[in-house]
Amino acid sequence: MPSTTGLLAKKNAQSPVRGSSLMLRDRGKRIKRHWQLYLLVLLPIAYLVIFKYIPMYGAQIAFRDFSPVRGITGSDWAGMKHFTTFFQSPNFWMLIKNTLVISIYSLIIGFPAPILLALALNEVRSMRFKRTVQMVTFAPYFISTIVMVSMIILFLSPRLGFVDHLLNAFGMESVNFMGIPHYFSSIFVWSNVWQGIGYGAVIYLAALSGINVDLYEAAKVDGASRLRKVWHIDIPGIMPAATVLLILNVGQIMNVGFEKIYLMQNPLNTSTSEVISTYVYKIGLLGANFSFSAAVDLFNSVINLILLIGVNYAARRISESSLW
Repeated sequence: MPSTTGLLAKKNAQSPVRGSSLMLRDRGKRIKRHWQLYLLVLLPIAYLVIFKYIPMYGAQIAFRDFSPVRGITGSDWAGMKHFTTFFQSPNFWMLIKNTLVISIYSLIIGFPAPILLALALNEVRSMRFKRTVQMVTFAPYFISTIVMVSMIILFLSPRLGFVDHLLNAFGMESVNFMGIPHYFSSIFVWSNVWQGIGYGAVIYLAALSGINVDLYEAAKVDGASRLRKVWHIDIPGIMPAATVLLILNVGQIMNVGFEKIYLMQNPLNTSTSEVISTYVYKIGLLGANFSFSAAVDLFNSVINLILLIGVNYAARRISESSLW
């Protein structure tokens, strides 16, 4: 007769295996029951793997003297040569300064603008007026980059532009805005705000719609004004969404929109419009210096990653909202 202790030990040894098999069986049933949801998750994962993770293999050309004939693995290793060349380049500090100026300017102006619009629309009682404003502010989001830049050039043309006619009507001289370097960042940022403010406000309006109505009723009983309600109810209600979006924006602070900047560039404003993304395009694709451009782009990505981790850590310490 086996002892009671031996039977218990044998049962305890088998229980983890039995428990894991039950968990796998339940997981399989759950996948079969909700296969549509898992399929929706699978598609973006496949996109990330195919178009984001697999191409990372090619990042090694930043450390090689890449030759299209010899291929990636056949090219000679160059170590940190291309990074050193970029750091010692006379364009290095100009590129860093221009990129940071445009990015920080965009963050300071472009990030709070949709929040203010959403808070203002949330206080509007007329649904017709509210929907009209939403439609008018959201419509520019569907304008393509090439059309947007064409509109900017036409409006700011020193001879035929609307702004030029407006200046002449007030007795002022014509100004070539696209040819004056220090106007470039303002034109870029404010046109981005005009184009994206309606789309950004939708996210915050969705967050505001999820706030408990009882909070407003309690504030009304306490005699709180509209500003008090906005400060103590609306802003805390959208803070988690705003924090996550701020982290994502800071994590892309070195990635300035290439297409729009490249289309807005001309020989007169290059001193302030040349950023890392346009520099990589000109050196890598137009100049066929693939290894050097890959090194510059990899440096840009590493800086973004460091900023993303740092801001996420700070957000997690300050508030309860973060990416991870």
